[in-house]
Amino acid sequence: MRFRAAREQVLATCLELADLGYLAGTGGNVALRADAAHFAVTPSAVDYYSMSANDVCIVALSDERQVDGVRPASVESGLHAGVLRAHPECNVSVHTHQPLASAYSLLCQPLEVRNDEHRRLLGRVVPCLGYAPSGTAWLAMRVAAALGPSTQACLMRNHGVVCLGEDREQAMARVGALESECAAFLLSRTGTALDPSVASRVRNALQAALTEEPR
Repeated sequence: MRFRAAREQVLATCLELADLGYLAGTGGNVALRADAAHFAVTPSAVDYYSMSANDVCIVALSDERQVDGVRPASVESGLHAGVLRAHPECNVSVHTHQPLASAYSLLCQPLEVRNDEHRRLLGRVVPCLGYAPSGTAWLAMRVAAALGPSTQACLMRNHGVVCLGEDREQAMARVGALESECAAFLLSRTGTALDPSVASRVRNALQAALTEEPR
């Protein structure tokens, strides 16, 4: 199997994200630079808990042509290819549907990062892009343009999150930091208009998310 180590890292990252509840059904995907010319990416429409390393696809970075893998590559392969081409310092690109960041994305406004440690991971502000259809060149172009040396994550309205990393550990830390920042924002906006018992449950859930350590 070509690029076994890269494929196994993609699988491990997917399982970790699925365990956290950050991948919805078969939604979300992970890409990892395999060498200078190729990246490994999750297959399309495969349950993460039934996925094997052999299912992970290998795609050419230059023209997004699948060169290995028994299943079709993720429809977001173009998004990941665009990010990896535009940002050579990035080796891992993670797209999630994590619940609190996805909820925040509906506001379609930038997220100011308040926590100092999270700022070191995410930058001062995380941009939020307006909706663009999944799997399109339009979405891929906008995400690649939104990210940069001082912006390592972005929100996409109705479409979740993209976080980058030099390695999978750094990308996962950014995923966790972003969820925590969105929890803090939403907690600060939990008002008294809700039924008290509902408000209490909402606050407790957000507080639990806020206190989880980014991985």
